[in-house]
Amino acid sequence: MKLKKWMTSALIATLAIGLLAGCGNSESGSDQSAASVTEAQDKAGDSDTIVIGASPSPHAEILKHFADEFEKEGYKLDVVEFTDYVQPNNALEAGDLDANYFQHKPYLDNFNEENGTHLVSAGAIHYEPMGIFSEKVTDLDGVPEGGSVAVPNDTTNEARALLLLQEQGLITLKEGADITATKMDIEENPKNLDIVELDAAQIPRSLPDVDIAVINGNYALDAGLNFDDAIAVEEADSVAAKTYANIIAVREGDEDTAKTKAIIKVLTSDEAKAYIKDNFKGAVLPTE
Repeated sequence: MKLKKWMTSALIATLAIGLLAGCGNSESGSDQSAASVTEAQDKAGDSDTIVIGASPSPHAEILKHFADEFEKEGYKLDVVEFTDYVQPNNALEAGDLDANYFQHKPYLDNFNEENGTHLVSAGAIHYEPMGIFSEKVTDLDGVPEGGSVAVPNDTTNEARALLLLQEQGLITLKEGADITATKMDIEENPKNLDIVELDAAQIPRSLPDVDIAVINGNYALDAGLNFDDAIAVEEADSVAAKTYANIIAVREGDEDTAKTKAIIKVLTSDEAKAYIKDNFKGAVLPTE
């Protein structure tokens, strides 16, 4: 059943769900007009049009850049932009979209469990690494005894930050503490670092006040930080990069449709990987 009337009114509101879904910047960009959203929904059943719901950046930006490649696969691309992380899943479940591109699989799995939806990952496209930045030290050996470390205060990203700090030898987490780790799981802290939990979006502003800060890629990009200047960055083969890769989601049973195959082919091509790698200053990277 179509949810056009529901979508028309619901798209007026922006839900601040934050970093749980993907890149975490749920305030960038703006929704299409209700009329254009409804028009896009009408095309979801067309055999020659692919309708994809996406966050404005980097997801919609990536899709639109490759519109010509979709044409070569025989499809007109129609991108519907959303600035929250609930409506694009509801719209996909309702059949108003052919796919969406904005979230990682842990968020999708949790969404399915809480909402009774039946959405699956058709493939991973990119990840947005965390980096360690500083205005006070140039390497991690320079972090002083009792130094302050800013990390995100939400569960998902705090765990990622702590794993990165562990990978860099600054702390050791309790055995079994991985993607759900909090600072209470720190078992060894040789430098007695002060772990300061802050809203992820505010951390770039905290750089002058802390010794080092662990910052999400999208927020680093928004703040004008260059990942070439980061002291350390999540590796492509890290637990976090694999776990939190942003995916193409489709309805269960649509994993192998011609449209889905075309989406994955375009977005995992060498050309797409090169564009993602070169265009976002290291804040967005293609999956391996």
